[in-house]
Amino acid sequence: MTSEPQLEQALDAAARAIVAARHVVALVGAGISVESGIPPFRGPGGLWTKFGEPDMLDYERFREDPKKWWEERIARTGAIQELIDALSQAKPNQAHFALAELERLGQLQHIITQNIDNLHQEAGSFAITEIHGNRLKLRCIACSTRWPLDQFPIEELPPKCPQCGGLIKSDTVMFGEAIPSDALDECTKQTRMCDCMLLVGTSAVVYPAAGFPVDAKMSGARLIELNPNETALTPLSDIILRAPAGTSLPQLVERVRQLAAA
Repeated sequence: MTSEPQLEQALDAAARAIVAARHVVALVGAGISVESGIPPFRGPGGLWTKFGEPDMLDYERFREDPKKWWEERIARTGAIQELIDALSQAKPNQAHFALAELERLGQLQHIITQNIDNLHQEAGSFAITEIHGNRLKLRCIACSTRWPLDQFPIEELPPKCPQCGGLIKSDTVMFGEAIPSDALDECTKQTRMCDCMLLVGTSAVVYPAAGFPVDAKMSGARLIELNPNETALTPLSDIILRAPAGTSLPQLVERVRQLAAA
């Protein structure tokens, strides 16, 4: 963990970089939601550590027998039930609220989140791309139309898209499933536009998200890492806040607010 004087210096440097930037994008990973009580997928206490990591045939099995997939989803067992329980109880933490405040101040233009928990929206953020989907939505795999889960009556299994007749599944991206093209295109666009990227609680091991900071860096963007642990992106980062996002982000926002008002 960074010493207090080092953290203070890094906070000041990060605030100056944000205020000086034209287009700031935050890439957010599971670390931010761990502080809201949602277990990570990997590492100590991770769901895949306890139950075993799903193989890359998950989406293929859905396509082969979507009715069976829906029946198993409704049954909710093992890792699925534990994750659903944690997600249903989770609330936004101070890091989520800090990102929403950065957006309100006009200092954060977009969030690319790897999380499916909807906590950014609950905290008040609006400019969000959910690269792995949202747990509270359904999506047609043919036309990519999305619906709120609680507003779509499931009258048959598998449910079909009322617009094109395609198969409907949860919006969350499954193992072996391609990232929806609309989400991937927006992430690529935001990465190209940004000249400062915040790396918040991401381990930088899951692609394509892990590649966005590399692309941004190659285009001249400054990288600010907010993570209590060293990651694969640490060597690329210009400024490092070695502390939990729930602690460092509110402090960073306060400094940004002061600088922007000066």
